[in-house]
Amino acid sequence: MNFISNRKTLTIDNKTLSYIDIGTGPALLFGHSYLWDAKMWAPQIEMLSQHYRCIVPDLWGHGDSESLPEACHSLQDIAEHMLYLMDHLAIEEFSVVGLSVGGMWGAELALKAPERVKTLVMLGCFVGFEPEVARAKYYTMLDIIKNTQTVPDGLIEQIAPLFFANEAETNTPELFNGFKQALRDIKPEQIDTICRLGKIIFGRRDTLEEIEGLTASCLIMTGVEDKVRPVLEGYLMHDAIRGSEFIHIPQAGHISTLEQAEFVNNQLTLFLNKHYA
Repeated sequence: MNFISNRKTLTIDNKTLSYIDIGTGPALLFGHSYLWDAKMWAPQIEMLSQHYRCIVPDLWGHGDSESLPEACHSLQDIAEHMLYLMDHLAIEEFSVVGLSVGGMWGAELALKAPERVKTLVMLGCFVGFEPEVARAKYYTMLDIIKNTQTVPDGLIEQIAPLFFANEAETNTPELFNGFKQALRDIKPEQIDTICRLGKIIFGRRDTLEEIEGLTASCLIMTGVEDKVRPVLEGYLMHDAIRGSEFIHIPQAGHISTLEQAEFVNNQLTLFLNKHYA
């Protein structure tokens, strides 16, 4: 699906945020994963834009968006930018559908503007602290990327499998190899933002206690083969968020929206229909 004609831009803190705006109906604000862009939602946008208005920004330094604004230092700042986007579009009430960091800033947005976020969907996400061992590993990777001003091949071989189901290289080679190529294609001018954003994501605050007071209806979904955000983390959030629903995504790793698009589409439809019937 080609979204070029649905691309728009907004300037925030002297930086250009690129986003897709497609469909009519109740508004859904999407947040994509780190190291991906809005196109990882293509199967969902194709289906949901028939009944909903889909607003799908590219995160700073990803896709067609410019680098991270200088004053941006946290996921709360990013949530503020996304709220500004919805203000700019004069959208008062909306749902947030986020994967990984998209769910993290989505949760911050739901806490910041509870009267505006109707429902929150978090896929492959965790809003507690990054586990210490994982954070140390990711910080080391980020330091290598910063020092070399590229994503070295050795690192690509380590990073790519983290995003997919166990047999992805065999079962979905086009998707797997396409992501490896995307990592090779990261431009030098993106590196600073990739590294800064990585530190923001993996050094995020713990909102598990605060999120107990979440008023938005919440759906949590985790791929059963997700290596970055394992199922256990989904359970921890499910326990913390009163009334939340939790669903396992079969044969999926981190990028479940592409690996198991049909399953994810069905679950999103069922959940949203309940709240927008």
